[in-house]
Amino acid sequence: MHYFEWVDYPKNSLIEEEGKVPGYLYFVVSGFVRLFHYNDKGDEVTTHINCPPGFITSYTHFVNQSKSDENLISTTDCQLLRITKANLDFLIQQSTAFKDFSFWVFQQSLAYNEKRSKELSTLTAEQRYIKLMDEYPEIVQQVPMQHIASFLGMNPKSLSRIRKQIIR
Repeated sequence: MHYFEWVDYPKNSLIEEEGKVPGYLYFVVSGFVRLFHYNDKGDEVTTHINCPPGFITSYTHFVNQSKSDENLISTTDCQLLRITKANLDFLIQQSTAFKDFSFWVFQQSLAYNEKRSKELSTLTAEQRYIKLMDEYPEIVQQVPMQHIASFLGMNPKSLSRIRKQIIR
C-alpha cells in the first residue's frame, strides 16, 4: 500500500479550500505553494509561502480535522506528495522512526512560526524584505510581489518603494 500520493498542480490551482477540513499534508517536491486567508476587508493575507523541499497544510485544522479558515494554492506549477491524516497516523503508530521524523517536522514548524511572528513584530518592513531575499531568494524570484508583500505584512506599494530603495 502506498501512503503518499504524487500529485501535480498547475499554477494558481486551489489545493485546499477554506470552510473544509484539510484532506492532506503536502510535501512540496517542486514549485511554490502559499497558505492564505481573507481579512475582514476581503483582502488576501498570505501566512505562509513554502518552497521546496518542505511540508505545508493548514496544520492546526489538519491535525484536529476541523474546518479550516485558510486556502492553499499553487503559486507556480507544483509537484507534491500528499498523505491523509489516517495514513499519517497509521505510519506514526507503525514506525518509531517515522514518529520521530513527524515530531521533528512539527518542531521545525513551531520554530519557524515563532521566528516569523517575532520578525513581523520587531523588524522593519525593509529588514523583513532583505531577510527574505537573503534566506529565500527563490521566493523573491518565483512568487508574485503582491503575495510577498502580504506575507511580509505590508502593502504592495510599500514593497515596491523598498525594492526601489534597495536597487539604488
